Amino acid sequence: MEGKIIVDAPTMMRTLARLSHEIIEKNAEKETIYLVGIKRRGVPLAKLLCENIKKFSDMKAVLGELDITLYRDDLSEKYEDPKVSETNITFDVNGKHIVLVDDVLYTGRTARAAMDAIVSMGRPASVQLAVMVDRGHRELPISANYVGKNIPTSKEEFVSVKVEEYDGVYEVELNKKQ
Repeated sequence: MEGKIIVDAPTMMRTLARLSHEIIEKNAEKETIYLVGIKRRGVPLAKLLCENIKKFSDMKAVLGELDITLYRDDLSEKYEDPKVSETNITFDVNGKHIVLVDDVLYTGRTARAAMDAIVSMGRPASVQLAVMVDRGHRELPISANYVGKNIPTSKEEFVSVKVEEYDGVYEVELNKKQ
């Protein structure tokens, strides 16, 4: 069943440009910002934000990729044989200002797992969160610093952020659970 497209590609690119400007403004006194995409779809979004920050400012932007599989609190219930992919963070997180990037903020559990993973590598100066979509229904007291679009949903719906690398298109789709 096809869902309803609620953000098309041009709107998604404008939204990512706005988020980039917000990150630049909030971190204006910093020389370098470290963007860490949460695998899977957070990584391509982080890459786009990184490119925009370099294009829109003199700030240096460094990119990392984070696999949170082993930090999930539902690992044993969801995955019999979890597939762990590579975390690719080539910088020391100690003292760095890190922006975690993800596609959808829902319960807050993915963001918590990502923070646990980052803190296991060291002590960053700060951790911020950027998401393309905040759909509500938090189970943990977590909120994003940067939100592309707030999309109130029911628990019977889900939001799919599609990216070219995995889906061949940039868009956000709202679907009903089957």
